Amino acid sequence: MSEPGTPLGKDLIGLEGLDADQILAILDTAEPFKEISQRRIKKVPVLRGKTIVNLFFEASTRTRISFEFAEKRLSADTVNISSTGSSVTKGETLVDTARNLEAMSIDMVVMRHGSSGAARFLAERIPSNVVNAGDGWHEHPTQGLLDLLTIRDHRGSIEGLKVCIVGDILHSRVARSNIHGLRALGAEVAVCGPRTLLPPVPEDLGCVVFTRVEEAIEWADVLNVLRLQLERMEAGYVPSLREYNRIWGVSRKRLEAAEREILILHPGPMNRGVEIDSDVADGPHSVILNQVTNGVAVRMAVLYLLAGGQPEKAEAAKQGGEA
Repeated sequence: MSEPGTPLGKDLIGLEGLDADQILAILDTAEPFKEISQRRIKKVPVLRGKTIVNLFFEASTRTRISFEFAEKRLSADTVNISSTGSSVTKGETLVDTARNLEAMSIDMVVMRHGSSGAARFLAERIPSNVVNAGDGWHEHPTQGLLDLLTIRDHRGSIEGLKVCIVGDILHSRVARSNIHGLRALGAEVAVCGPRTLLPPVPEDLGCVVFTRVEEAIEWADVLNVLRLQLERMEAGYVPSLREYNRIWGVSRKRLEAAEREILILHPGPMNRGVEIDSDVADGPHSVILNQVTNGVAVRMAVLYLLAGGQPEKAEAAKQGGEA
């Protein structure tokens, strides 16, 4: 729940529970921040004097680097900590790690963790702002937000769109954030994948359910294609990667059968030739690199808002560092 005078409240743990106005406030704040990344000097003093700790207990490339760029472009001081380089390897608890960081006068923690609920657990125990950069199978809210921003950029509005999330829904925190955000903004949402990679009762997600990718493509305006999260699986979810591609892979031939333009998203990293073919990932309807670009602006917006910034002042805020 939001605190008086702030769009988001103290933390961003997930998109579940955020209403349309709160989500739109983040997207609208991200719009003017896009321009900062196009300047010769990519920096504004919005978070000067703030210290942000990036606490990553799982491997990450895009999310971690995107947050680092966002923090540095807002002029925050940043500290990067991974589990392998911290006292967690010596048995220190998550709370003790965070409280020791608090004792050094930090302002925000951006955390990725393998356990669902870890971000909320931390947020309830420290006064600093906490941003969830992905927790277990729960949520990945900034990925959901950048996907929403990318869809809005290319379709003008999300309300009424038919968006299908294809692939490993069972293990995907990205899918859950997308579903919450898309439904809040009025989209029709579907999921598609083998039964073994759908939740036990997929209808509980409030989505249309497809088990044939051809049906999903015929229905959808937008496809968000997810990778198989092999690191979270034991054997038996799919017969083989080749078989998965043959039955559920998003290929140019399948898209051409729809006879209309379908927007293609993928949160990365991609398994080319498994869930998505290269000629689709690199094709004219793919906005995958736009997602990466929008990720920096969205994360700038989240950090700005959690620090007390207001959406209506974002345009003025971006001018503060203009060279």
